[in-house]
Amino acid sequence: MNQLASKHSQNSNNLPPYVGRFAPSPTGPLHFGSLVAAMGSYLQAKCVDGRWLVRMEDIDPLREVEGAADLILKTLELYGFEWHGEVMWQSSRGEAYRAVLEDLHKSGLVYSCGCSRKQLSEKRAALNLPPGIYPGTCRGRGISVADVQQAVRLLVDDQEICFFDQLQGEQRQNLLREVGDFVVFRSDGQFAYQLAVVVDDAAQGITEVVRGSDLLDSTPRQIYLQQRLRLATPVYLHLPVAVNDDGEKLSKQTYAQPLSLSEPLPSLWHALDFLGQEPPVELIKGSVDDFWQWAVRHWQLGKVPPRISASCAAAHVFSMDNQPDLL
Repeated sequence: MNQLASKHSQNSNNLPPYVGRFAPSPTGPLHFGSLVAAMGSYLQAKCVDGRWLVRMEDIDPLREVEGAADLILKTLELYGFEWHGEVMWQSSRGEAYRAVLEDLHKSGLVYSCGCSRKQLSEKRAALNLPPGIYPGTCRGRGISVADVQQAVRLLVDDQEICFFDQLQGEQRQNLLREVGDFVVFRSDGQFAYQLAVVVDDAAQGITEVVRGSDLLDSTPRQIYLQQRLRLATPVYLHLPVAVNDDGEKLSKQTYAQPLSLSEPLPSLWHALDFLGQEPPVELIKGSVDDFWQWAVRHWQLGKVPPRISASCAAAHVFSMDNQPDLL
């Protein structure tokens, strides 16, 4: 059992019961990279007899694919994942997000920003700032009723956010210098990911966030927002991301193939092997239940390679079914 699991299994009065989660976005079917993230979070919870929740992050209608959410849940079931309670749907959480946004407004921590991408790019160039950093153009504006078509940004301080990732080690980021005031409400009327994920992790009592390392850079923003909202900060664990031969993260945009719906065991085996657990090849010939019993019994976080990304041939080999009728 890994050290983190051991700490949670001691039932210390200083530690709440373990609660983990998997939070996919319904932008398409699950692929090998999704499976790696789901498996890592699942095994971290199961090896300490903790709770594992599923949350559907469906707050970006323009990117969502009709039927994808149902297909994701069906795939998780076929692959032997068992979650506690009802699935949380972010699309039904607008009232909670708006209440938090209003609290931030009352505290003077947010302001409206009407800058276009072109304006931001020109301002960064003028200030010799790297791409992606908000140059503070609209700081001090506040929010008025007329700003309904504008984004809302959170004021950040000139300070380092430091945290220890359970796999990637010590992380540091100065938000003001490396990110700038970040968006919590988008100009298209949608709540931003950073706000939604912080509010929902707190609402679900998440004690450890296990996800892909592509989100490692977002974590300081979430910790900063947790601090401003006086919410507990969970433990973070960022797993290696599966990439294709060109070094691109597997995703819908990089044409990642969907997981097989008829033969889950090969993909399950390769995901566990990708996570460094050295599963015996005989597991592919067994049952899904046998696979998970072995995986939970032998899970060791210390065996997971502490890398940001890794290529995996299994992402190309074990993607047998394309079933557009399910979408």
